[in-house]
Amino acid sequence: MTMVEDIVGTKPGAVYKTGHTVKFLVLFAIKNWFIIGMGVVILLAYLFPNVARSHGVLRADIAFSYCAVAIIFLISGLSMPTKVMAKQAKHWRAHLITQGLSFVITPAVMFGFVVAIHKSGNKNMDPWVLVGMIIAGTTPTTVASNVLMTRMCNGNESLALLEVTVGNLLGSFISPGLIQLYLSKHTGFAYGNPANHMSIRELYAKVMKQVGLSLFVPLFVGQVVQNVFPKQTKWAVTHLYLAKVGTLMLLLLIWSTFSTAFYDKAFEEVHYTTMVMVCFFNVGIYLLFTLLCLGAARLPVNHLPKPTENSGKFYKWFYRMARPFHFSRKDTCAIMLCGAAKTVALGAPMISAQYGSQSPVIGKVSIPLTLYQGEQILVAQFLVPVLKRWVAGEDDIPKPEDIEAPAITSSSSGDDVGHEHTKAERRPTREPSVQPEAVAEK
Repeated sequence: MTMVEDIVGTKPGAVYKTGHTVKFLVLFAIKNWFIIGMGVVILLAYLFPNVARSHGVLRADIAFSYCAVAIIFLISGLSMPTKVMAKQAKHWRAHLITQGLSFVITPAVMFGFVVAIHKSGNKNMDPWVLVGMIIAGTTPTTVASNVLMTRMCNGNESLALLEVTVGNLLGSFISPGLIQLYLSKHTGFAYGNPANHMSIRELYAKVMKQVGLSLFVPLFVGQVVQNVFPKQTKWAVTHLYLAKVGTLMLLLLIWSTFSTAFYDKAFEEVHYTTMVMVCFFNVGIYLLFTLLCLGAARLPVNHLPKPTENSGKFYKWFYRMARPFHFSRKDTCAIMLCGAAKTVALGAPMISAQYGSQSPVIGKVSIPLTLYQGEQILVAQFLVPVLKRWVAGEDDIPKPEDIEAPAITSSSSGDDVGHEHTKAERRPTREPSVQPEAVAEK
């Protein structure tokens, strides 16, 4: 028996396999800590729903809905350089496509599917869950996960961060209006309109109070601090892992949302077929939204022929305006991940503000958005390696100007023809006379 067997009571090979397995599990847990954290907070919400629910032990309606969201946007304000924000702000075509997808296309597509489900007459579908699906479609892009996923894909991270900021700023104004539009009396979902018993003015006042204190103020403070103390801010963002802190705040919001749903027994009151349908529907609709974003960002305008002197003024203007709408792969990744996502960070406070934190239907209404938040991250985890390889392949594709350059050069100068052969001729070669001389010496 060896010394290792005396100490651990097993063979060295088994020790190696055990250590290798433990190392793999630790690395897996570190890499996927957010997904594991989601499972942990959902389990905690199920076991102790009163702890993190609205008006619960931790007063999540204040600590999470206000403070956690404020920390997320404070970190965004600290981490995004003002110069980068100003530069990406000029990228108006990307903003138009991303925000158009987020506030026009995806809500309309979601509403169409909900109407079809409602018209099917399935009695097992809870009507308040359908309202929650409509509200989920009107919310802006998510706060933290998009930037993280874009960074993992080697996409345009600064563009993603700006789209998240712009989307949530616009969402505080646009989303309540979209809810009023899709829950009006002419749509068949007027029973879910939160403004039936209050004026539109009061509704916007409640939403803007919550969004203003948790979004506008911390973002502005973050920008001010970054410009006044640039070195200290850069050190804090790098060494204090503020990005991880922001993701942790997102877990707290998910914890609060699930705790409220479990406390209100929303999952128990809803038929199991509704839950199964929502889970599969969320995955399918997220993939559909992602494909729509991909198509919008990669319009085939790059194949349009270049205008010539004989081209009309309209075609020249159209080419100049349309050609930039074919975005690079880095920008496309940011648009895909931002345009298809929906956020709990603004969605949950908005639902709470509109229906009231003690409303008996808030749990059911929050189910689609709560599940969508987790499922979009799971699906994006599988898309990240595919998108990363796709982005890396863009550098291997020759640009049009690189292809045309040799032809222009060869026509203008005969010395450049056969340039590769010239390089080969410069390589040192053995003289043919060496071999006869060597033979003669022998």
